[in-house]
Amino acid sequence: MHGAVDVLVVGAGPTGLTLACDLARRGVRTHVVEAADRLFSGSRGKSLQPRTQEALDDLGVMDALRAAGGPFPPMQTWRDGRREGEWRLIEPDPEAPASRFPEPWLVPQWRTQEVLRDRFLELGGTVEYGTRLTSLHQTDRHVLAELAHADGSRRTLTVPYLVGADGGHSTVREALRIAMKGGESDLRPAVVADVRVRGLDRDHWHIWLDDPDTRGVGSVLMCPLPGTEDFQLNARADGEDPEVTPETVRALIAARTHLPADAVTDVLWASYYEPRTALAERFRDGRVFLAGDAAHAHPPGGGQGLNIGVQDAYNLGWKLGQVLRHHAPDELLDSYEAERRPAAAHVLKLSTRLYRTGRSPEGGSEQARHRGRVTHLLTVGYRESALSTETRERLSDTAVQAGDRAPDLPCATAGNGPERLHELLTGPHFTLLAVDRTPPRVPSEIVTHRVTGGAVAEALGAGLFVIRPDGHIGLATQDPAHLDRYLAKVGLAD
Repeated sequence: MHGAVDVLVVGAGPTGLTLACDLARRGVRTHVVEAADRLFSGSRGKSLQPRTQEALDDLGVMDALRAAGGPFPPMQTWRDGRREGEWRLIEPDPEAPASRFPEPWLVPQWRTQEVLRDRFLELGGTVEYGTRLTSLHQTDRHVLAELAHADGSRRTLTVPYLVGADGGHSTVREALRIAMKGGESDLRPAVVADVRVRGLDRDHWHIWLDDPDTRGVGSVLMCPLPGTEDFQLNARADGEDPEVTPETVRALIAARTHLPADAVTDVLWASYYEPRTALAERFRDGRVFLAGDAAHAHPPGGGQGLNIGVQDAYNLGWKLGQVLRHHAPDELLDSYEAERRPAAAHVLKLSTRLYRTGRSPEGGSEQARHRGRVTHLLTVGYRESALSTETRERLSDTAVQAGDRAPDLPCATAGNGPERLHELLTGPHFTLLAVDRTPPRVPSEIVTHRVTGGAVAEALGAGLFVIRPDGHIGLATQDPAHLDRYLAKVGLAD
């Protein structure tokens, strides 16, 4: 680490590294500390949902993640050592908003973190391993973070803002004495591991339902991880010893599948977990913020935990950037909790429902379609936010409105042929769309596009639309007089 720091991020998981990338590309001096001596080495959060892929593409890492991953394979059911046909866990939602990334993408979490880490370093950020936050204190002007290093040394870092992205046992949250409001706590525990196995094809996600007590929720699942020789194992652990070793993993596979213990050639990582749902009472305390698992605990149903954390970071990054680099009012930062806490609460209910439902061929295509409808996150919006200003009248509930994600549709701009709208939005800037209107003068930090007809014009209607850096519509109006007031909220007034 060299020089002063604007934001200290505690935790080098997907949430912390996403935030770090977003801040660094805005010229915000960002330092990440991680208690472990290296990045997490397991596959745990392996699903990148469509909306998450859009955010990661904006940060410049999705090409690498596409190359490192692959689509989810079909499920293969086994009974008594025999194949019983294949089926899809997730079917595309034909009514989902259009996106360049219409399906979830399978990437082991460790690889996602490596790609984000490399991007952050490329942008000039710094990461420090073997460094724990031991306490913090804050004033009206800064945060003092007490850090302990693996060699026993200690130091104090003074920063304008600190973000706790340090997981479910967050030291930052505990230091702030922010309680987690618990929800479901009786969810079945499980064992998750990364294993190498002989005798299984890598074209399917394998599931064994032979245990008579599974009640259709799946006894053992093994999913091939793209770009590796590994499978992710997920197995129910009801009544089992939480001590997980390579030997217990091999014994579990031998007891519940047709594979012998010696078919498991390697156990690379393993963990026992007891899923729960919980939501932090608040996501902000003065100059300190919580994001990802530090703010909300999800069961793994639907692959939502990592994705919601990335969306937290994508929401917070531009706001911190506006306050630090463009002198936006501090009230802008209040919108982080106002927008993300309701979104997290909604997804907690979804994850719990999907975890209870489990993965089973019973219900077939209907179950697969249901998952496809509810997991893509493309419809998450902020219509009730103070940052969403909709001045047009007599709109239907189904109309695209302020607070909604901007539609990723073909967009015809003056002097250019059709492009997808999200290609025009890529980057850390705000965008003004003047749809079938002459664009008014705006500050130079805002990229302006005049849209003439086409799919975007049809979806939005004529008017002026300010698109936030996270791709949500901030202002939708017919009257240019509304621009100055909105831009002042986000630090962009002349």
